[in-house]
Amino acid sequence: MKSISESMKGFADRPKVEKELIEVKKKVLAHPDWKAFHRTHPEITNQMIDKSLPRLLEFVEGSKNCEGCLDLEHCQNMLKGYEPQLFINGQIIDVTYNRCHNKIAHDELENLQSLIKSYFIPKDILSATFEQFDKKDTERYQATLKAAEFVKAVTSPEGSSQGLYVHGQFGVGKTFLMGAIANSLAKRNIQTILVYTPDFFREMKTSIGDQTVDEKLDVIKKAPVLVLDDIGAETMSSWIRDEVLGSILQYRMMEKLPTCYTSNYDYEELEEHLSYSQKGGIEQLKAKRIMERIKHFTTPISLGGENRRTQK
Repeated sequence: MKSISESMKGFADRPKVEKELIEVKKKVLAHPDWKAFHRTHPEITNQMIDKSLPRLLEFVEGSKNCEGCLDLEHCQNMLKGYEPQLFINGQIIDVTYNRCHNKIAHDELENLQSLIKSYFIPKDILSATFEQFDKKDTERYQATLKAAEFVKAVTSPEGSSQGLYVHGQFGVGKTFLMGAIANSLAKRNIQTILVYTPDFFREMKTSIGDQTVDEKLDVIKKAPVLVLDDIGAETMSSWIRDEVLGSILQYRMMEKLPTCYTSNYDYEELEEHLSYSQKGGIEQLKAKRIMERIKHFTTPISLGGENRRTQK
């Protein structure tokens, strides 16, 4: 039981509490977001406002935290990435939390990134866009138009199994173009797997020991869109050509899944490269078999220009 002095202290503090409540109410009623909400809900009474002051203060403080916030990392809200919204809940005004613009952008980016998987591809390639290609560079711009046509064909209701074969010298933007394709497809909820071919083939050789060859091949085989980057830069063996590359291309041909390639070689030069293996000597027939699967299901694009890597 409280003593008389404690009870009297409470009475003494009451004017101070009432004054603080008045200040809180002024702060809430002056807030532009509250005014906008009040205009759409003329049924709100003064009594409802008084009952809801704690929630209204939470709303006002939360709204202030969202103003000028540039990214999710600096969000100061109680629930990071969520901003308060008012709603009528019976006889009180309540608060719910919805994703803020930074959270929405963050989630969309994560969704895009989840649709682009890469193996041994530099991270900056994964953020490439068509807009980054200079329209004044006619040859590069024409290549982006063909790439955009490929994206349109793949995302059409009919779909397309026709891929691209982009060839040219070092540093002209072949891989960057593939990154732009992957990003464009991701925005349409189509997954792309980009593979740096020489490193992937090396990993497949080491996978023989731990018996994960089939498991890794399945991931590559079944990709909705596959990019084999820098094909022809690897040291070729009969097993890689016939059991790995041949297996991937055969499956994708049967399932009508589009495959894109980048290479320093054109079709004829790649066929010559594929015909040589470390131990098998010259095997032109097997190389032709692989090339038929590549040529029949790709549109060639010759990409020229200066080596952009040396300009950085």
